[in-house]
Amino acid sequence: MFVITGATGQLGSQIVDRLLERVPADTLGVSVRDTAKAASLAERGVRVRAGDFTDPTTLEHAFEGADQVLVVSAAIRGSGAVDANRAAIDAAHAAGAKRILYTSHQAASRDSLFAPQLTHAATEEYLAGLGVPFTALRNGFYASTLSFAIGAALETGQLVAPADGPVSWTAHADLAEAAAAALVEEGALDGITPALTAPEMLDLEAVAGVLTDVTGRTIRRVVADDEQWRADVIARGMPVAAADFTLGMYRAARRGEFAVTDPTLEALIGHRPTAVRSVIEAIASPA
Repeated sequence: MFVITGATGQLGSQIVDRLLERVPADTLGVSVRDTAKAASLAERGVRVRAGDFTDPTTLEHAFEGADQVLVVSAAIRGSGAVDANRAAIDAAHAAGAKRILYTSHQAASRDSLFAPQLTHAATEEYLAGLGVPFTALRNGFYASTLSFAIGAALETGQLVAPADGPVSWTAHADLAEAAAAALVEEGALDGITPALTAPEMLDLEAVAGVLTDVTGRTIRRVVADDEQWRADVIARGMPVAAADFTLGMYRAARRGEFAVTDPTLEALIGHRPTAVRSVIEAIASPA
C-alpha cells in the first residue's frame, strides 16, 4: 500500500490524483489531520485515516500496512518542523515501510539564507541515516508563490520587493506527476534527487515584464531596501515572523540559491514542464 501524508494540501492532493490514474484506489491510503476534508477520497475508495505529525501516536494507525510512505514536509515554521518531519519518518519506518519518500526542496542546505532549506537539509540527513531505501524529492520553487507579489502589483502597478535573483519557478502539477512516478516506477528516483525544476529562470524584473505583456498594463519592478520593506509589510499587518521568513527568501534568491535548472523533471514526466508564463497568466487572470 502507498500512504500519502498531507493529501488535502495543494501538492498532496494532486499527488493523490496522479496516483489514482496509475494504481487501484484500494492500494492507496492517506494520512490527513482532518478526515472530513478527505471525504471525496474515501468515496473514491481511498483509505482515509487521521494522522498528525505533532501527535506521533496517531501515525501508527495512519501508516499501518504501508509499503511506501510519501511524507509531504510539515507546514510548520521554526525548529518544530524538523521534529515533525522526523516523527513522520520514524512512524513510516516503524510501520515497516520498505521505502520512504520526502518532499524536499531544490535548495536544501545547512547554510541557506531561507529558513525552510535548513529544515529540508536536516530532514534529508535524518532520512538518509535510517538505512532504508529513500527518496528526497528536491522540488523546484513552487511557482504559485508568485501570487503574493503579483496580487499587490496588479493593484498598484508596482512589483515592490527587496533585491532578488533568478528562480526556476516550477508548477505543483508537474511536481505531483513526478512524485507519482517516483512512487510507482521502480528506480525512477532514488536517494537525494537532482533539482526537479522547470527549465526557465525568472527574477522579479522579468516577472514584471511578463505581467506587463499579459495584462497590457505597465507593471514596474521597484527594488526596496530590505529593512524598509520589512517595516512596511509589518505596518500593513504581516506578522513579524512571516516578514522575516519572506525576507530570507529574497536574500537567498539574490545569492543565487534558486538559480538552478535541471532536465530530470522533464525526463521523468515525459513532457516539457509548465512554463512560468502560464502560471503568471493564471494568477493575473483568474477564471
